[in-house]
Amino acid sequence: MRLEKRVESFIGQHCLLMPDAEVLVALSGGADSVALLRMLLRLGYVCYAVHCNFHLRGEESDRDERFVTALCQELNVRLEVLHFDTQMYAHEQHLSVEMAARELRYREFERIRQSENLDAIVVAHHQDDAVETLLLNLIRGAGINGLTGMRVKNGNVVRPLLCLTRNEVLEYLSWLEQTYVTDSTNLTDAYARNKVRRGLLPLMQEINPCAAENIAQAALHLSDAAIVYNRMVTENYERIVTAHADGVDICIALLLGTDIPQTLLFEILHPYGFNSRQVSDVFRTLLDERNRVGRMFYSAEYVLLCDRTHLQLRHQVVESSATVYPLPNEGILTLPDGTTIGVERIKPDVEWSVPRNRDICVLDASCISQPLIIRHPQEGDRMRPFGMKGSKLLSDLYTDAKLSRVERMQQWVLCHGDDIVWAVGMRASEHCRLAGDESEVLQISYIGSSANIIQDSKY
Repeated sequence: MRLEKRVESFIGQHCLLMPDAEVLVALSGGADSVALLRMLLRLGYVCYAVHCNFHLRGEESDRDERFVTALCQELNVRLEVLHFDTQMYAHEQHLSVEMAARELRYREFERIRQSENLDAIVVAHHQDDAVETLLLNLIRGAGINGLTGMRVKNGNVVRPLLCLTRNEVLEYLSWLEQTYVTDSTNLTDAYARNKVRRGLLPLMQEINPCAAENIAQAALHLSDAAIVYNRMVTENYERIVTAHADGVDICIALLLGTDIPQTLLFEILHPYGFNSRQVSDVFRTLLDERNRVGRMFYSAEYVLLCDRTHLQLRHQVVESSATVYPLPNEGILTLPDGTTIGVERIKPDVEWSVPRNRDICVLDASCISQPLIIRHPQEGDRMRPFGMKGSKLLSDLYTDAKLSRVERMQQWVLCHGDDIVWAVGMRASEHCRLAGDESEVLQISYIGSSANIIQDSKY
């Protein structure tokens, strides 16, 4: 049949499969996947099928499994059925049910492909699916990479039906007199994709019957353009961005000196959860040179600070400043951000001397009347730095050390009751200072951290 010849030509044109390939076919039981399996078999490929029961539609999910099992028996195709508690996984991973199902199936598809030594994972997305994906991404404010539709080949996943429309898939099944099952959720507008499929796309085709075909062709052109675009983004990224363990620094002067600063800013920030509207707000702030310092922007997990010369992107500190972490009598305390504090009890002898190191705080153990705790700084915190007669605002100490607002949020302080005895990694206080006749001292060490504790200061 002509549709088989078109798919065969498409496979060859895009080098998707070798003629003797053994492939894993994702088989839901719906029209698209059934057509895909039948067509690959007729084209001479060795097929191994996998079906996912996500247990989201009750009896209908079990009906699909029974249909697929019977079909594979009839076609003499090996089948593996996977069962998932999708709702539980979505809850545990903080994902939508749709994204959870996608993550689960592709992870297992690759596992089976490797264990069976298969050449590719073949999925049944067709031209209409690619168009719907492009429109959804356009509505959601995606950049150029989101407007390229679906890739014909993405790693080990190939999509040989992208050259066919949904109507052509149904035409092929009718020609084969092949039955299939229908997912009832595809007949409702409960999901955004269904609204595009059942509402938006038909409306566009009223304006131009070739709308879907034209959009699919535009997606192919954009895919080529995206190659050049991504090369340019990568070259500029490497020049203006400095990576850190928990984020990046973006040089403002170098960013604004490029031809497309707002576009580059979107590509840098989008992977960290910032949408196009937020990026526009950040960019407007950068142009306001007199008022930009100190402005902060937030995504779900990151905070972006406009400093004098850089945009500083860091993980948000999720702990409340009121959250405290008791220090052990001896041993190691590892804090949520990876900061490690060591506690050692020492009986001084004539050879022992106080370490001259800002990463170590030494206290008279006899002065410790209550547990020591570690916490983040709070508004109005004061301490009496070692060697000073009066107290000093902790914020002034951080200002002297030229810490940004993000860096201040990441700092830790060691407290004895209401007294701060150590700005960790920076300066100790007069509280519990040694007199020289101690029978036991506590030596508390800052061992390491993924946070950016200041490394060069006069303290």
